[in-house]
Amino acid sequence: MNQISSTIPPVRTVSPQQAGIAQGAVLLLASSLTIMGAVMVAPILPKLAAEFVPAHPAAAALVPLVATGPALAIAISAPFAGWLADRVGRKMLLLLATLVYGLVGAVPALLNDLGSILVCRLVFGVAEACVMTCCTTLIGDYWQGEMRVRYVNRQIVTVGIVGTIFFIVGGAAGEHSWRYPFYLYILPILLVPAIAGLLWEPLRESRVVQSEDDGRPLSRPQLALTMTIGYVLVCFGMICSFVVPVQMPQLMTEIGERSSTMIGTASGVGLLATLGGSIMWPWLRNAVGRRHVNVALLLLLAAGLYLLAEAHTVQAILVAVVIHGVGAGMLVPNAMLPLMRKLPLATRGRGLGGFTAALYLGQFVSPLVVLSCIRATGALRPAIIAIAAATAVVAVLWLLAALRSREDL
Repeated sequence: MNQISSTIPPVRTVSPQQAGIAQGAVLLLASSLTIMGAVMVAPILPKLAAEFVPAHPAAAALVPLVATGPALAIAISAPFAGWLADRVGRKMLLLLATLVYGLVGAVPALLNDLGSILVCRLVFGVAEACVMTCCTTLIGDYWQGEMRVRYVNRQIVTVGIVGTIFFIVGGAAGEHSWRYPFYLYILPILLVPAIAGLLWEPLRESRVVQSEDDGRPLSRPQLALTMTIGYVLVCFGMICSFVVPVQMPQLMTEIGERSSTMIGTASGVGLLATLGGSIMWPWLRNAVGRRHVNVALLLLLAAGLYLLAEAHTVQAILVAVVIHGVGAGMLVPNAMLPLMRKLPLATRGRGLGGFTAALYLGQFVSPLVVLSCIRATGALRPAIIAIAAATAVVAVLWLLAALRSREDL
């Protein structure tokens, strides 16, 4: 009896409605709101500093938080967002969060105090957490099997493409005033009618049948282990992934390359490589299996970081950025998929909310990890080599675990 009660029943949910291209387009576009949250503000940080720091020098420490603060808010609030998604429903929370995203996102354009802007950005991050958690959860709810795999990958690719577009748009809007990019956050409100009209609530409208296409059910300890592995993988992977965009400009400056155009080009090459990794992921997953893709992406991250630390020309840096980016592009879909497959409908929001929190926590602490390694090694390049070595060790341990176990690691 105890064994039965501790095992999740072998069921899957099948919606009475069939999700298609329209629902997919809405969820993919809504998923992209999180990348818009960061990329449109990053180009205007110098203008923000010029506006507020001369009168209040202590505000210099707050200016970077305008860009990074939402990531911290997402990391803290995403588990709560997942709980809300399971309690009040994914559709309603997504609709409300999109409204808050658009309205609160645009408010800083009307403010004249940096502290108030930062508060708005933190509230904005909470809305981002709800949007991302609901979109990811609905993808898991609406599709099963290979269609789910496709939409997970399309989500990552769409986020990358939209991020590239709005990085350029935000920079162009900010040429005249730091306020203009914030007005662009009103645009996602146009998604609200589509969310209301095209999506439905799986928690209320789904029916349960006695079959499953996602593999055998897991006991609660096994499910907890699967969740822990996914969280640790994505957090550690994001720490490694964000070393390149954050530290690469300093390394290019060290070798004498101070052109902002060239530094921006290198960042664009890294983003394109990330998209390439996302596109390659389904093929590699089918060829070698998901467990071994984890090994491959960790080795690519390690190799890219090592080559970056050893690079002393722009060409060498670009090679390192491409190798690293391919690995980074495979990380999120490969870590997320087993959670979508194994989490039951009633708790999928909470499980994926925790995943979102781990993802953004990795982004936020990455510079802090690099700083700690610099203090231990004495310089940036040895610090990056140390992180590369640790990543390679994790890859080897993952390979050994995958060879010894039949579980979906």
